[in-house]
Amino acid sequence: MKKSVQLLLVVSFFAAFSCKQNSEAPSEKTTENTSTESVGQSAVKDESSSPNIVQTASGSKDHTTLVMAVKAAGLVDVLSNAGPFTVFAPTNAAFDKLPAGTVEGLLKPEKKDDLKNILEYHTYVGALKTEYMQDGQVFEQVNGGKIKITKKGDKVFVNGSEIVVTIPTSNGIIHVINDVILPK
Repeated sequence: MKKSVQLLLVVSFFAAFSCKQNSEAPSEKTTENTSTESVGQSAVKDESSSPNIVQTASGSKDHTTLVMAVKAAGLVDVLSNAGPFTVFAPTNAAFDKLPAGTVEGLLKPEKKDDLKNILEYHTYVGALKTEYMQDGQVFEQVNGGKIKITKKGDKVFVNGSEIVVTIPTSNGIIHVINDVILPK
């Protein structure tokens, strides 16, 4: 038994000594210029994972206005994070229903807070699946405003706008709607 303990101690000593030597190896210096600029989650390139909310919307020809608005409001990194988020995503046609000049006005830098408020009203922190939504449910959105769910048969509506398609993403759910829902 003593010999086993002694052998174990000797082996442990060598293992610890060799690990210490490897950890103290001098690091190789490079003359490469490294960037210290901070980038957000949206800059992470991952070709093997499922696309997130922003990547999915960016790939949709029906959501170019929404993507442009998300970029102008500075929300790309937020909506690229782990989430989960539920986004009620108006189509380009939904934005076209707004009075002339509304979208262009909201995209101006001085209107960034207003645009952000509207987009945050379309966003819920958590995953809201339509099959679990109940008629009359109210959910608090990111901006603090509340949305109301209604159901008519198999159809689900958010503030009166029908959810026409649901798209799961790696960090949440996109519910496509045909209206821009405005905070009250």
